[in-house]
Amino acid sequence: MDIETKREILTENYSNPYNKVDKEPTGNYIMENSSNDSCIDNINVYVDIEDNIIKDIKFTGEACAISTASTSIMIKNMIGMNLEDASKYIDNFTNMIYEKPYIDEHFEEALAFDETYKQGNRRTCATLPYRAIKKIIEDYKNNKNN
Repeated sequence: MDIETKREILTENYSNPYNKVDKEPTGNYIMENSSNDSCIDNINVYVDIEDNIIKDIKFTGEACAISTASTSIMIKNMIGMNLEDASKYIDNFTNMIYEKPYIDEHFEEALAFDETYKQGNRRTCATLPYRAIKKIIEDYKNNKNN
């Protein structure tokens, strides 16, 4: 993906973030906060899981362009995934950000972050929503097993 395409993807997802809402959604959403101590990034991620399938994801809060775009793209890619595939997706995305081997299947727009490792301080921005949803999935699985 060329640099101009990456720029367009990031700008579009920052300017018009998918499923960003002004207030906490109602229903069976599980919420997890994710923030970055070194900047303004502070988002709440809300996930609706039914029968081990991610039915919906929404988010609220304020974050930089990288975090907001990453959250928007993550949501578009993960809605409809089962929890096992979602966990693999999270691991693969994180591997890409930290220059480890990864499989880019289902990444689509998320490939715009494939050179984030070149700016180490942006790794936290790009992975901010992934940390939240990973915690939600782990908690959901733990609660199902108890």
